[in-house]
Amino acid sequence: MAKLLYQGHASLRIETEEGKFIYVDPFAGEGYDKRPDIVLITHEHYDHNAIHLLEMGPRTIVIRAEDALQNGTYFDFSYYGINIQAVPASNANHNVNECVGFIVDVDGKRVYIAGDTSYVPYMEKMADMNIDYALLPIDGVYNMGPEEATHCAEIIKPKHLIPYHSKPGALFDMQQIMKVTYEGAMLVRPGQAIIL
Repeated sequence: MAKLLYQGHASLRIETEEGKFIYVDPFAGEGYDKRPDIVLITHEHYDHNAIHLLEMGPRTIVIRAEDALQNGTYFDFSYYGINIQAVPASNANHNVNECVGFIVDVDGKRVYIAGDTSYVPYMEKMADMNIDYALLPIDGVYNMGPEEATHCAEIIKPKHLIPYHSKPGALFDMQQIMKVTYEGAMLVRPGQAIIL
């Protein structure tokens, strides 16, 4: 089974059963010691694209928002047996033409990593996608807050919700996390790894 390491803020690393490493929005925390096979960048804000933290290999695949979204079309990717689907992400602070979320299918689990966003109509379609884990931002400053994230989770219906991006400039904000009331919400702290 795959393992997800939450590094803090919006940064995470997924390790597959076969030992492939996927980094999403590298910036915060620890755990950049493994060479990436895939790097996903939801948008180009500095706190989501610190790829200089990673030692790229000759076969490392980097997928940025500009690769995943072109002229309103969202693309799918498949590398190393891992399927990746780009999906809409936006709000008043994040241009819909420059930001994406990702749905990652890995080792039989489907993980939705929202990136920086608030509610978007595409979430209505996700209710039938059998999302196992959804990572939704909850800072309430640059993105939706905990209440809206709870509402979005109720629309998407993931088995588990991992609130993240909980406070600008911080790895983690427990008070903000505890405002999320979705039944399947999980508390995952920076530096903590979970089995997917």
